Amino acid sequence: MTDTILNHRSIRKYQPDPIPAPILDFILEAGTRASTTGNMQVYSIVVTTEQELKEELSPCHFHQPMVKEAPVVLTFCADFNRFNRWCRLNKAEPGYDNFLSFFTAAIDALLVAQNVCVAAEDAGLGICYLGTTTYMAGKIIEVLDLPRGVVPVTTVTVGYPDEMPDLTDRLPLEAVVHREKYQDYSDSDIHRHYREKELMATYQEFIKENHKETLAQVFTDVRYKKNDNILFSKTLLDVLEKQGFMVHP
Repeated sequence: MTDTILNHRSIRKYQPDPIPAPILDFILEAGTRASTTGNMQVYSIVVTTEQELKEELSPCHFHQPMVKEAPVVLTFCADFNRFNRWCRLNKAEPGYDNFLSFFTAAIDALLVAQNVCVAAEDAGLGICYLGTTTYMAGKIIEVLDLPRGVVPVTTVTVGYPDEMPDLTDRLPLEAVVHREKYQDYSDSDIHRHYREKELMATYQEFIKENHKETLAQVFTDVRYKKNDNILFSKTLLDVLEKQGFMVHP
């Protein structure tokens, strides 16, 4: 499985073949073996295979083609709905209507998602993580009928690959690993860690296409703009309040 992890690729084009039920159930079962806070398993996985529902989900992910083309779309949710109901049915009053509880459940959901992704790739499937889920959480809640106490935190498309892209670049290990304590970066450290990425032909093309001077400007001015970050932050906070995770007496 180490080879599977080191050879991860984001797959955005899929063959039309469905995923056999035993394989799909196997990777979902692998997901449930992930670590979880207090063994509460405060997450849920929504498996979407019906084309009509994938069509409804597509705008929630900015119409990325793989949402409609992948045979399976998995939405991983922070879910205290189930646990809260279990508590109340057993004469226990839950106190999980706060941001910490959402964060706890979101961590659980993401750990499960990563397990599913690794198991899927190990079974010969391709996956693509969609970062759009938190941007459009409110709309996804409507499409998937998620009740109060449930918030989508990430989405993964799954299917048999119809492409084999190159491995995506990564920063060197020394850029992200700190031994014993956090060692802050000097300016020369930053330049050294990002130099190889900045010089890659793909990123040089990004700079030209977007009429920018540096790769950093592509990220700050085009891809992940401050105004968008503020807008989607407010939207997500509104969703958390609506779904019952922002009660602070």
